Amino acid sequence: MIAWGAYKGIVLDETMKAPTADYEIKPEHQGLAGFALVFLLLRAFSSGCAALTGVEAISNGVPAFRKPKSKNAATTLALMGGLAVTMFCGIIFLAMATDVRMAEKPAEDLLVNGVPVGAGYVQDPVISQVAAAVFGDGTFFFVLLAAATALVLFLAANTAYNGFPLLGSILAQDRYLPRQLHTRGDRLTFSNGIVLLAGAAALLVWVYGADSTRLIQLYIVGVFVSFTLSQIGMVRHWNRHLTTERDPAKRRHMIRSRAINAFGAFFTGLVLVVVLATKFTHGAWVALLGMVIFYGTMSAIRRHYDSVAAEIAAAEERPDEYVRPSRVRSIVLVSKLHKPTLRALAYAKLMHANELEALTVNVDPVETKALREEWERRGINVPLKILDSPYREITRPVIEYVKSIRRESPRDAVSVYIPEYVVGHWYEHLLHNQSALRLKGRLLFTPGVMVTSVPYQLQSSEAAKKRARKRQEWNAPGSVRRGPVEKGHKEPAGKSH
Repeated sequence: MIAWGAYKGIVLDETMKAPTADYEIKPEHQGLAGFALVFLLLRAFSSGCAALTGVEAISNGVPAFRKPKSKNAATTLALMGGLAVTMFCGIIFLAMATDVRMAEKPAEDLLVNGVPVGAGYVQDPVISQVAAAVFGDGTFFFVLLAAATALVLFLAANTAYNGFPLLGSILAQDRYLPRQLHTRGDRLTFSNGIVLLAGAAALLVWVYGADSTRLIQLYIVGVFVSFTLSQIGMVRHWNRHLTTERDPAKRRHMIRSRAINAFGAFFTGLVLVVVLATKFTHGAWVALLGMVIFYGTMSAIRRHYDSVAAEIAAAEERPDEYVRPSRVRSIVLVSKLHKPTLRALAYAKLMHANELEALTVNVDPVETKALREEWERRGINVPLKILDSPYREITRPVIEYVKSIRRESPRDAVSVYIPEYVVGHWYEHLLHNQSALRLKGRLLFTPGVMVTSVPYQLQSSEAAKKRARKRQEWNAPGSVRRGPVEKGHKEPAGKSH
């Protein structure tokens, strides 16, 4: 578009007119001079800088480059800068040559025969207006440019999904974000970071009604805060190295690099001030508030991880003091005498605890009597203790009984075995294991108590097992490269993936 427009305008000397060339722009003030003119220039400069943002995607993604990482990233950055400046200057040139008219508030500031265009007017982007002037509105090349621009924007929207997961993994490694963001998924990407970013993006799109004019204020402030901080950080980096470096050649290189970073810090800081002054009421305040909230949250996460690490650190003296109880008393929770209960009893016996007993809560005297009779009839050599519950509660009596054991013998460990059903459908979880979940949730907060779930697989769990096996076969890492493996075929030794 730029090449063809320059050829038509310079060589062929054709007149090109944008769709808005006949419009007028209502000036805010007549004869701007002095501080107002300087401020207007600074605002234009900040808008231009905002249009050239995107380099942060490269700086955040340096770990993803091939070695030498810094050289390849610098080459990519130089190519990106050259392309951006060429296209930006070319579009500005064509916009001036075709008399494009753009306004911040087009409904009020764009005039046709002295009358505002009104709220129903839709202001097309500069690039589409220039394309209409150069190629003609609705022509093949106009549509091709529009489609290419849409694809570029679609790809640009994906850059955050490349940069943020990497950045989040670094912050998670330094314990400023949850550690789940540091783990890679089966596709070797930071899947948790991608999912978190997708949820945050969906929330912002919903809150702001997908209005890019309002959303861009969050982006601009965040970008220039990060630019300014990174440049200041590099200045500090060079200052620190200059205090110890004695090689004259390396010192000259460091001084030159420090001057470049100081220059960048000054101008990005200037743009940040201008953007905050002009866009604060347009939504920039939300970005500042978000930064404060994020800073507080990340600091709290780091303090939590530090306090947990200090609390669970192994003692240097007497390392066995906290891990060797005097005795182990095992309790098997019983509701009815069925297969899951018998399996839990057999497993508890296998652990060879110092004391083993079964525990049930009397919420229905008839069922409790039947349980005791069945217990005695089968001759189970584990004592059955029955707790009374006047208010038909199950959780509280069990918790109080376990706590009473701990009070009587604080040096003893209590191991509680809970039989649980394993079901295959989500709705079946609503019908089973609710008492077990409540008990586990309460017992986990009791010191010296170990909780063990003894699963019993129902027939419906086979369906879940088959679904899991099918997903595993479908998503197996490397299956696309390896191809299907025939039955009975064995891969040679050393060729496994």
